[in-house]
Amino acid sequence: MKRVIFNQKGGVGKTSITCNLAAQFAKMGRKVLAIDLDPQANTSQYLLGDSYNNVEGTVADFFSELLSFKIFKGSLAAAIHKTAIPGLFVIPSSKDLAELQQKLENRYKIMKLAQALESLVSEEHFDDVFIDTPPSLNFFSMSALIAADSILIPFDCDAFSVKAIHQVMNIVDEVREDHNPHLKVEGIVINQFQSQAKLPQESINSLMQSGLSVLTPYLTHSVAMKESHEKSMPLVFMRSNHKLSQQYQELAGNLLGSRQKKKAGKRNQSLLKGPAEAGL
Repeated sequence: MKRVIFNQKGGVGKTSITCNLAAQFAKMGRKVLAIDLDPQANTSQYLLGDSYNNVEGTVADFFSELLSFKIFKGSLAAAIHKTAIPGLFVIPSSKDLAELQQKLENRYKIMKLAQALESLVSEEHFDDVFIDTPPSLNFFSMSALIAADSILIPFDCDAFSVKAIHQVMNIVDEVREDHNPHLKVEGIVINQFQSQAKLPQESINSLMQSGLSVLTPYLTHSVAMKESHEKSMPLVFMRSNHKLSQQYQELAGNLLGSRQKKKAGKRNQSLLKGPAEAGL
């Protein structure tokens, strides 16, 4: 499953959600790849720590080679790096992405990430891919939406966030129509939730009344998350017994369980069909 974490609104916790879900999936025994498409490279630094400063091979190298005249283009595999977490790998970002954006748009390279990622997942046998995006709709976030199977939308319960969610839904509809008809909204991830405050629950109720899928559990606010950023270690590993870590563990289990239930449902439907209907 290739998931993109996207919201045009900044400060909603994209990096924390991307890295901690990816780490938790790896902790559950899956082979996981995190891809950082944000030039700020927060995900890269969170997962690689000081070693990020010396990495050779980033996602910018892949995009840069798309603009070259080489007969054989480079692959994403050359930019994969191990993290300190068993089973978790990362393709780091670079500030060079900002300089490449306009050139890539002019050369119509919007589908290339999807094509390369499809091959990479097959060749390297990744179970899950998590893609962190810039907090804006640009070439890189659009490339991620085209490449993904599903989207997770972070929501920080801010007064302006409900409007931002509806803007994201409009973008998803456009991507489905023009590029990726199979893109699914897996759900909205509630972040920095404060149970004692009235506004967050009202905002969540508003989303539900609009028919949007709100995932549980809600992720609460904690200073421990900032500490995990400073130590370059996802909270689910740094303090696995912390309340917020346990919420991530439950959320990851729900996401994985939901997918497995859907697969089982499809298999059962095939068994109930006759040979002709099942394509036999």
